[in-house]
Amino acid sequence: MQYLLRRQIIVLCFLFACCFTSFAQKEINLPNHEEKPFYFGITLSGNSSYFQLNHSPKFLQDDSVALVSPVNKGGFGLGLLGTLRLVNHLEARINPHLIFAARGVNYYLNHPLTGDSNYQEKTIESIYLSFPVQLKFSSDRIHNFRVYILGGGKYEFDLASNSQSRRAEDLIKLSRSAFGYEAGLGFHFYFPSFIFSPEIKISNTFGSVHSKDPNLIYSNVVDRMQARMIVFSIHLEG
Repeated sequence: MQYLLRRQIIVLCFLFACCFTSFAQKEINLPNHEEKPFYFGITLSGNSSYFQLNHSPKFLQDDSVALVSPVNKGGFGLGLLGTLRLVNHLEARINPHLIFAARGVNYYLNHPLTGDSNYQEKTIESIYLSFPVQLKFSSDRIHNFRVYILGGGKYEFDLASNSQSRRAEDLIKLSRSAFGYEAGLGFHFYFPSFIFSPEIKISNTFGSVHSKDPNLIYSNVVDRMQARMIVFSIHLEG
């Protein structure tokens, strides 16, 4: 996780440096933008996702599985952006998203089937319709630069959920929907015709997304699975 955070911060700093020319300009771009009651944009994002796992009592009672550990995997997303000005420096924002994410779980089996490896990795792919609602607090504008922080909640629906599937014993089932929270940091760089806004945030679920099934060998050794995600976004706003 520390490596992933460092990588995201390095990318953010690189974009910050690339946009420094906008900050350094004496000419003020979009001078009346802060007076708009609302504005819109689009979002391109990349994510790194993983599960936070809790073992079930079955894990201690059964010696068939010796180790269960989460694995980080990457994904991407596309979204729309709508921002409503509430008061000076405070805005409400919606950012509906289509997110493609994958998460992995590593297993070490004491008694694998003949010809199989002791190590088994299960990759769980998800396609989320995500509906975040956030509050965004912005600093004073300095020429063509502004920094902001945000926080809020989200509802997600997994279009690829396998919670109703009855095939194969090697599945790990996920619930179709979940609620969560988000918090992050971003920057506005004002250009003559648009605002370029790189942003980094955490996006986590409140409860477990694991749809338990005691009949599945890779599922019954896990109790809670909370979805964790680090998201790096580029917003283009008008």
